[in-house]
Amino acid sequence: MTGGDATITVGILGFHDSRETKALSNAVSELGHEAYWLHEEAVGIEVSSEGVRLEPDVDVVINRLLLSKSTTPLEDLSIASCYAAVRPVLNDPRNVLFAVHKHATAARLAAAGVPIPHTYLATSDAKLNEARVKFGSPVVYKTAIGTNGGGTWLVDHDRPLSATVDDRRAFIQEYLSETEDHRDLRVYIVGDEIVGAMYRYAPAGDWRTNVALGGDVVDATDELSQQAAGAALRATRALGLDFAGVDLIESPDGWVVLEVNPTAGFRGLYRATGTSPAAAIARLAIERAGGSVNEADVERLTHQLDGTPPEDAPSSVRDERVPVVGYSERVTVTGISGSKAVLAHIDTAADTTRIDPELAIEIGAEPPSVLSGDAAPRVDIVVELAGDRRTVTAVLDDDVEPDTPLRIGRDVLRNYYVDVRRRVKGESVDK
Repeated sequence: MTGGDATITVGILGFHDSRETKALSNAVSELGHEAYWLHEEAVGIEVSSEGVRLEPDVDVVINRLLLSKSTTPLEDLSIASCYAAVRPVLNDPRNVLFAVHKHATAARLAAAGVPIPHTYLATSDAKLNEARVKFGSPVVYKTAIGTNGGGTWLVDHDRPLSATVDDRRAFIQEYLSETEDHRDLRVYIVGDEIVGAMYRYAPAGDWRTNVALGGDVVDATDELSQQAAGAALRATRALGLDFAGVDLIESPDGWVVLEVNPTAGFRGLYRATGTSPAAAIARLAIERAGGSVNEADVERLTHQLDGTPPEDAPSSVRDERVPVVGYSERVTVTGISGSKAVLAHIDTAADTTRIDPELAIEIGAEPPSVLSGDAAPRVDIVVELAGDRRTVTAVLDDDVEPDTPLRIGRDVLRNYYVDVRRRVKGESVDK
């Protein structure tokens, strides 16, 4: 292990292309140390009787694995565990295992005396629905693992709920909203310090405040109450995390912790506050490995968010590749009652995604909130397209073709390249 004024090599473990991973890599380099992006093209771990050899070798690892978006979360977490066996890892995989599961997080926080909403998880439909009467209406219904508001519904009817959604455990949570504009609070913590805080406001016609769903953000750092700050700090410590975005909501008894995100994004916080946690996380990693940094450089970098690809970015990032979808695609669409694989029409001319009402009923799609009388009826669905899950509020449309009961619009397609020559028919792909 190196130390003092020596150069520290910092590995940023992340298998998804995110601006945050790039910002961390660039921050490490700007602080005078060496960064390696540990992406899927780069990782090599040799284990023998002589010990563990890392390729590339690093002194410390920043764990930025987005497990909630991974199709193989346990395998990814095990790779992080290989690093943790021989190197210090910020956001140790054993602690991330708790934090990524929302109900496990609630259990750990409640045991530590951190205020949380009333929640209930059951492994059978009967037990879940039997307990639901204690929660009143509406009730929040969530998948235990999810991100960006995906797999989250506000349910205001008495139809039975399922203990699983799209093969993921689901639970219920009391609905807390003291404000008409559906506001919550995110506090970003690195080490034992609060880097910044922001209010997040739900977009029109929705109740979820996620920035990825169009929520607005406002700086809350200077007016952060002692009670909210204390709850966020205690939550992060209770989970043993080195950095986290803690989400809180105001209840009649004060602020309570909704979720603790070990891979929270930076962009919303930077937009609201002009502050990025990247430099603070980079400093913590360097110091954890025995290195040092110039505090003036940390302060300077805190006020910028450099998301340009580093030289060791994977080829897909260097080539600026984006997922390719065709004129028609087989997708999985999910509501609160189940999932169904359907053929979807990719409609680049449409602003919004549209769904056949019969399909919406079949999967138990829920309205996002109480809409005004002149608004077109809409429902919340989770769409899995090209291996990525996205939550979208879709318009109910009787005119959608029965062979393609889902018409995916630009609200989903902004992150994809559409090849109109490619068409999926049944299980085959024509080009």
